[in-house]
Amino acid sequence: AEAATAPGGGGCSPGGGGSVPVLFCFSVFARPSSVPHGAGYELLIQKFLSLYGDQIDLHRKFVVQLFAEEWSQYIDLPKGFLVSERCKVRLVPLQIQITTLGNLIPSSTVFFCCDMQERFRPAIKYFGDIISVGQRLLQGARLLGIPVVVTEQYPKGLGSTVQEIDLTGAKLVLPKTKFSMVLPEVEAALAEIPGVRSVVLFGVETHVCIQQTALELIGRGLEVHIVADATSSRSMMDRMFALERLARTGIVVTTSEAILLQLVADKEHPKFKEIQNLIKASAPESGLLSKV
Repeated sequence: AEAATAPGGGGCSPGGGGSVPVLFCFSVFARPSSVPHGAGYELLIQKFLSLYGDQIDLHRKFVVQLFAEEWSQYIDLPKGFLVSERCKVRLVPLQIQITTLGNLIPSSTVFFCCDMQERFRPAIKYFGDIISVGQRLLQGARLLGIPVVVTEQYPKGLGSTVQEIDLTGAKLVLPKTKFSMVLPEVEAALAEIPGVRSVVLFGVETHVCIQQTALELIGRGLEVHIVADATSSRSMMDRMFALERLARTGIVVTTSEAILLQLVADKEHPKFKEIQNLIKASAPESGLLSKV
């Protein structure tokens, strides 16, 4: 293919030598590097993977875009484009295909337990019920070998995770002041888990820490499943509108039983009986799900 440039020079300026400087942008990151003169689409993709491989979900589809000075914005990489001058490119994830949305397998799943702390007990509606369901989810995670990340919002003032929830084997238990669970330590832990693509999220409060965590996670290309019967707020109105908003963004709002059975997927799964016993020990109907 012949070399092509974007209108108005494609946001490029003259380079020279055997390699050309290129600024590679992905999400909030921008890293200067270089590619051989005449590099095309495939080499650009390889360079993105070498720079951001721990951040890129290979199950998603992407488009490479080139900054065009004429338009003062990014445009889709022109057909047949070859790098001949300094330029700026970015990798943009496309929406997850609907046929794959919602698939859960233990090897690519992480559980996030958000701020289930003692001081929230008198304030959060149906707190006893979400504690019970949260504990059942963590038992299921241990049975299935799923990593668990736990946070505690300002534990000095709000106390530790409630005693009813057993954190044995949790990958991380972190204090935080940020509302979102997406802390640097959490991002580093996710990068250490090969092939992670789904986060099962539950805790409090739905419209604050849960909502902000979910939005940050999908912004990083992860699929998020919020467990409605293990998630609550002080106000049922806040909870209801948060779940509606999150569902509209493509986040899966689901239940603990649906999560656990989707993870085992087959009656012949070696842990099915134990998971079934967890489900049979369900909390009594609380009215929480009628508020979704």
